[in-house]
Amino acid sequence: MNNKVKSLHEQVAAALIEKLEKGTAPWQKPWNSSSTDFNLPYNALTGNRYKGINIFSLLNAGREDPRWLTFKQADAKGWQVNKGEKGTLVQFVKTHDLVPKLDEKGNKVLDENGKTIKVKTALERAIVTAAWVFNAEQISGIPKLEVQPQIKSEWDPVVRAEDLVLLSGAVINHKKGDEAYYSLRSDSITMPLKEQFATPDRYYATLLHELGHWTGHEDRLNRSLFNRFGSENYAREELRAEIASMLIGDEFKIGHDPGQHVAYVKSWIEILKNNPFEIHAAATDAEKIFNYLLDFERKRELNQNIENRNQQKIDSKLFIGDIISYKDSVYKIVGQLKRGRLQVEEQNTETKFVLSKSDKLYQSLLEAKNGMEEKMPIISTLKEEVQKASYGLKR
Repeated sequence: MNNKVKSLHEQVAAALIEKLEKGTAPWQKPWNSSSTDFNLPYNALTGNRYKGINIFSLLNAGREDPRWLTFKQADAKGWQVNKGEKGTLVQFVKTHDLVPKLDEKGNKVLDENGKTIKVKTALERAIVTAAWVFNAEQISGIPKLEVQPQIKSEWDPVVRAEDLVLLSGAVINHKKGDEAYYSLRSDSITMPLKEQFATPDRYYATLLHELGHWTGHEDRLNRSLFNRFGSENYAREELRAEIASMLIGDEFKIGHDPGQHVAYVKSWIEILKNNPFEIHAAATDAEKIFNYLLDFERKRELNQNIENRNQQKIDSKLFIGDIISYKDSVYKIVGQLKRGRLQVEEQNTETKFVLSKSDKLYQSLLEAKNGMEEKMPIISTLKEEVQKASYGLKR
C-alpha cells in the first residue's frame, strides 16, 4: 500500500480533474457582480488574497466564507479553532527567518522581560514551506462576515476596467458578431459591439479576458501564442487566461463568465492527468498576467504622486539656502529674520537686503524658483518607485 503523501499540486490537480468532469471547477462557474457575494480566499488577519495554487487548494475545500487563518493567527486574536477541525494545506516561499539576536560575545540578547530578541535574517536560499490554515467557519469567536450590499447598475461603463484598458494602450476593434479574440499577427483585440452584451460587466469581463491573452506577446510576458486551435498548447494558454480572468473579476468586482470554454475541458483534464504540476505553472502564469495588467494602475498612481509632490513644491515658499536665477542676477537666501522676513544676497554685487513676502520681488523669486524646479529631474526616489512598479513591463 502506497502511503506517500501527495504534494500540494498533485492534491489540487486531482480535485480539479474531478470538478472539471462535473463542470464545477472554480473558473467554470459564472458569477455576476450584482447577484453574488463571491470573493477569492484571503487571510482574515492581513486582508491579503492568497496567491497561485493556494487559491485552488482553498477553493476546493468548498467553504462559503472566504476568510482563512493559521492556528497561531486565530489564537493571537483570541479566537479558537473548533475541536477536531482539520486544516487546509497551503504553501509559500520563505526568504527570511527569525533568529536570536546575539551580542559581541555570541550570547543571546534579551529584552526587558527576559525574552530573547529575534531579528529578521535573509536565508541563503529561498525554501518552499507548507502551512495549514483554517476557514472562518471552523473558528469560534471570529466576527460574522459583513456582506456588502450589491447595487444593480444600468448600462454605464465600469470606470476602473475602462481606465485599465486605456492605460494598457491595447488596440481594440469592435464589429458586429459573436467573436471575441486576440490576434497575435496584428497584436490587436477584436470584440463584438458593446450593445450586444447584456450588461457592462459582461462586456468588460470578456474584454479583460482577451487582454490577458494580449499580455502573452513577445514584447510583454512572452508566452507561446502561435498555437493551433484545439491543440494542447492552445488549451494551456486558455487555462491561464481563464484563471487570470477569475482573479481580475474578483479584483474589479465585475464577475466572471467562462463563456464558450466548454470545448477545452477535455484537454484540461488530460493535461492535468499527464502533468499535475501544470496547475501550479498555470496559476503562477495567471498571477503574472494579473500583476502585469495591474501594473498600469500602479504606474499611474505613482506618477500622480510625483505630480502632487511637484505641485506641492510649486506652492512652497523661499527657504534659507535657495539660490535663484532671476533676470540677469543670482539671489541667495542667507538668513531668516523676524515676522517672516528674509535676508537676501544679490551675488553679482554681493549686496545684502531684507525681503518681505509682500514685496513684488519675493513673488518673482518664488515663481523663478518653481520654474527652475520644474525643469529639474524628478525626485530620484520616486523614479525608483515607478521602475519597481513596472517590473512586469520588461523581461
